[in-house]
Amino acid sequence: MKKNFKPESLMMSHGYKPELSEGSIKCPIFQTSTFVFKTAEEGKAFFELAYGLRQKEQDEELGLIYSRINNPNLEILENRLSLWDKADDSAVFESGMSAISTVLLEFLKPGDLLLYSSPTYGGTDHFIHDFLPKIGVDAVAFHAEDSEEEIEAIVKATGKADRLGLIYIETPANPTNSMIDIEMCNRIAANHKNGEGKTYVCVDNTYMGPVWSKPLEIGADLVVYSATKFIGGHSDLIAGAVMGNAELMLRVKTLRTFLGNMVSPHTAWLMLRSLETLKIRMEKQSRNAQKVANFLNTHDKVEKVHYLGLIDENSPNYELYKRQYNAPGAMISFNIKGGEKEAFKFLNSLNLIQLAVSLGSTESLAQHPQTMTHCAIEPKARERMGVTANLVRVSIGVEDADDIISDVEQALNAV
Repeated sequence: MKKNFKPESLMMSHGYKPELSEGSIKCPIFQTSTFVFKTAEEGKAFFELAYGLRQKEQDEELGLIYSRINNPNLEILENRLSLWDKADDSAVFESGMSAISTVLLEFLKPGDLLLYSSPTYGGTDHFIHDFLPKIGVDAVAFHAEDSEEEIEAIVKATGKADRLGLIYIETPANPTNSMIDIEMCNRIAANHKNGEGKTYVCVDNTYMGPVWSKPLEIGADLVVYSATKFIGGHSDLIAGAVMGNAELMLRVKTLRTFLGNMVSPHTAWLMLRSLETLKIRMEKQSRNAQKVANFLNTHDKVEKVHYLGLIDENSPNYELYKRQYNAPGAMISFNIKGGEKEAFKFLNSLNLIQLAVSLGSTESLAQHPQTMTHCAIEPKARERMGVTANLVRVSIGVEDADDIISDVEQALNAV
């Protein structure tokens, strides 16, 4: 009798047949550019499917053709990754920005309007403001404190409410941990059509990873990740991922084939390794982060701590937090008393925590968003986002929580 195992139980075996690889218990690295067809007829059938010239027959799978299109490491990884979000399919890319830019290019066309939440990751913000205008796509931002009615008014004021192609949200936001209501965005999308088409909702779920939040279950159409972060989780690879239903993922994967920005077999293999410990790493990181946030919240050199685990139960945001997330995560931002000088002194005084960008890795990392990840954003917009000179972002790792706190304490004492 087949048992419905949980994702963490399937990460060691799902989608892999040892008998096809000399009985190897772990999937080998298929470091090959191309694959041999048994017959010319088989090659023809594989290409017909790959190029969408015909529909799949019952139980037919896309055969192996060329590693730009598919590869065993890539396919097994995507099958396993899909389990976490309960997605029909997933597509893995060579970076988070590859995943994000591919989605934006596929679901927006000249004349369309993009509605996005602010703040968003600096690279995403740059692509929205510096590249999309070149292809005739307009963009307008909203913030976490804006009501549904206010956001509708923002869209209407553009004069392009009938061309709203995509609502793109990052929640919680990088680096402020501001939350965006996914269900609200679904309602806004339902009020609009992009010409004759649908307005889609895409959620960047990088901050919460596929363990702490399930945007597809809440009604989002697409989920994107910088898989470099929690999914990879060891600071030794760069990757991105997109998940969604079969129809939308066919569009994403088709564009990926012709952009050629899929992940390599070796990186896919490393990610398969990482998926085996994804849940236990993330659970440890969240437990550590709650302890660090509690410590920061009582320190006299800290002005304010931005962490989901500190939201007051009587706050209006608490209901949203409980509705969208099952844990507060591992990302903490805080305002140190002072400005850039004090923030830099704190960062330069850390010993255990590494001074580096990125997040979600086994080691704890700290950085200064205003002058690092979000430095290219226009200063007034940055202030509006809350990315101020005294804001520090910390990604909590799997080290001993008391050791992390000790390092934070001595660095604060040095300020």
